[in-house]
Amino acid sequence: MCGIVGYVGPRDCTDVLVSALTKLEYRGYDSAGIAVFENGRIEVAKSKGRLTDLVAKMEREGKPQGHAGIGHTRWATHGEPSDVNSHPHSGRRVTIVHNGIIENYKALKQFLIDNERTEFLSDTDTEVVAQLLDFYYDGNPVKAIRRVLHEVRGSFALGIVFADRPETVYAVRCESPLIVGQGVGEAFIASDVPAIIKYTKDYYLLEYGEIAVLKNGSVTFCDLHGRMVEKELKTADWDEDSAEKGGYPHFMIKEIHEQPTAVKTTITPRIENGMPDLSECGITPETLKKVNNVFIVACGTAMHAGMVGKYIIEKYARVSVTVDIASEFRYRDPLIGEGDLVIIISQSGETADSKAVLNLVKGTAAKTLAIVNVKGSSIAREADMVIYTHAGPEIAVASTKAYMVQLAVIYLLAFEMAYAKGKIDEGKCQRLTAELMRIPDVIKETIEKTVDQCQYISTKLITADSLLYIGRGLDYALSMEGSLKLKEISYIHSESYAAGELKHGTISLVEEGMPVIAVATQNRLLEKTVSNIKEVKARGAMTIVICDEEADIDPDAADYLIRIPKRYEVLMPMVATVPMQLLAYYTSVNKGNDVDKPRNLAKSVTVE
Repeated sequence: MCGIVGYVGPRDCTDVLVSALTKLEYRGYDSAGIAVFENGRIEVAKSKGRLTDLVAKMEREGKPQGHAGIGHTRWATHGEPSDVNSHPHSGRRVTIVHNGIIENYKALKQFLIDNERTEFLSDTDTEVVAQLLDFYYDGNPVKAIRRVLHEVRGSFALGIVFADRPETVYAVRCESPLIVGQGVGEAFIASDVPAIIKYTKDYYLLEYGEIAVLKNGSVTFCDLHGRMVEKELKTADWDEDSAEKGGYPHFMIKEIHEQPTAVKTTITPRIENGMPDLSECGITPETLKKVNNVFIVACGTAMHAGMVGKYIIEKYARVSVTVDIASEFRYRDPLIGEGDLVIIISQSGETADSKAVLNLVKGTAAKTLAIVNVKGSSIAREADMVIYTHAGPEIAVASTKAYMVQLAVIYLLAFEMAYAKGKIDEGKCQRLTAELMRIPDVIKETIEKTVDQCQYISTKLITADSLLYIGRGLDYALSMEGSLKLKEISYIHSESYAAGELKHGTISLVEEGMPVIAVATQNRLLEKTVSNIKEVKARGAMTIVICDEEADIDPDAADYLIRIPKRYEVLMPMVATVPMQLLAYYTSVNKGNDVDKPRNLAKSVTVE
């Protein structure tokens, strides 16, 4: 959530900051602002609303001119969205931008009031940090930052400028993600690589408690104790073009079309002689053979990938799997220990609740495995083992290709674990792996075959007040993700239910014209699922059924049939996901919504 940027160098600082913030819009925000050194003074411009509102305001009132500064897109946590509550925030000599939450801001605010009679202009926790920095500032910026870090509690990152240190930007990370970009004669700070990829691919990852000083186009680092730190310069493995729409109207539809390539790129290096091989991820057959129980912990879409994983791992490896929402797992005092494997799934690798689970598990004898997309992210670095997905940048808030590649690596893991434990033989493992290798082409075929039909059916959904997704087994796990996709970008209330649970209460919601989307790709459960479809149909529902091209569906059961290519049943979630993504996308488009940046949501949730 939120986005931080900063710049020191020869370019027009305001142009760089606004351009960089534009690349972070996908994170979600309700206001934006910048602070730029202009003729030795810090000039601030900020506004409620979109970046376009900030740009329009600067065109009316004047654009700060300079070569060093900081910028921010805010997602309100403390204080309503307003010009006053927008970042940057200032003390008398210090101006900051802030991502995250200061948990003890009330006590710090009272301390400042009691000791300095500070007048606060906003309702934010951020201004408290700015004022606290000002309170401790004695002419040594790093010393003041270190002092404040010892007093504040929470998960946060800061970009800071001091009025008497012109052309210099300071940055510090405490949990919330922050990188430092290094160009030729210029330096940057940003919450994520896309913000600076236009200017440089080279960057440093800030660790917890590290302070960066950007001056004269170069960067130095120190730790909480003031000791200088040497850091490894990393290079992004994608370019600016991959973070642009490439002719598509929205990032989401572009990323749906990128899924075949993303899956192929993710699984191909992990298959050797027709068998899964995750050794480059630190995972060996010996490691998997020792696993007694698996816990999959994640949030949102990643948790839904974990639900599919539960069915697949239990089916083939015969290992008990528990799937938990990260925010619940960390507070339920879970029973984990030696022989247990905790799998944490996160696209960004910075999800706050998932990171907290990792910290919790590290105090036990259990092993941890991260499945993440962002290299060098916190979860990736701290887990015992890591499988990187190769989805490339995913900009749309509604996850599509990240979910698909998460499924892909879960299948590889399940097949290798099953073979390591002797639950399937080499021939069966090779057959399953071969089918997985064919899936990228099947995904492409499915997009081509269903896109027009999904676009048409979406026009039947836009007037709905509420709808249901139903399925059994793997189809139920898949329906959870389909429902989430639709509700988060179309704003239509949607819930997913196990089809067998309908008669235990939920069917009372079904009325004339209510859309019910049924996923029916599991042949051994097809007859029962069709019976459930007929139940809702008899109560007036408009039924939309997603099934394979050979499924025997009674003509009177479905108002609309979306038929997809038939593959191994266990792999059908990777195929059936496609029409659900397309239905959600086109429903949102037809409603005129901001598809890539749905209201109230952020791409990377870095606070609880």
